[in-house]
Amino acid sequence: MNEDVVVADDAARFRQILGSFPTGVTVVTTLQDGRPVGMAAGSFFSVSLDPPLVGFCVMTTSNTWPAIERSGSFGVSILADDQTEVCRRLASKEPNKFDGLAWSAAPVTQSPLLDGAVAHLDCDLEQQHLAGDHWIVVGRVRSLNVHRDDAEPLVFCRGGFGRQSPL
Repeated sequence: MNEDVVVADDAARFRQILGSFPTGVTVVTTLQDGRPVGMAAGSFFSVSLDPPLVGFCVMTTSNTWPAIERSGSFGVSILADDQTEVCRRLASKEPNKFDGLAWSAAPVTQSPLLDGAVAHLDCDLEQQHLAGDHWIVVGRVRSLNVHRDDAEPLVFCRGGFGRQSPL
């Protein structure tokens, strides 16, 4: 056996290798009892153009996921490269993640959309699928808008933040 080959059930190595794949950084939000709740999500993706569907993955142990599931809708803010601190805050277990963060209500679902983001999507929960220790969540896009076409999106790769730059 080639000594460079590692069995797939080595979780630390699996995470390290997949961490070499850059991902965009988003924040997924909803309202719970009139207050914003949300989480950072790097596993965000396009699912379908017709109908317009997007997806993200979330740990089954997430404290935020049950609120999104109950509400049946969510907002997505595609973070700009100057929003690393926003990402860190929303990725934390802090109880008051939204204190001091500016946001606006999404036009259809009223989900919180973070000010300063590159773009926003307003979605209804369409489907969810259990896959290992994650939920794969699919949302139907109800509205979307670009806010900062002059900004580069925030990217995460190999444990750090960066920006997307055209070649």
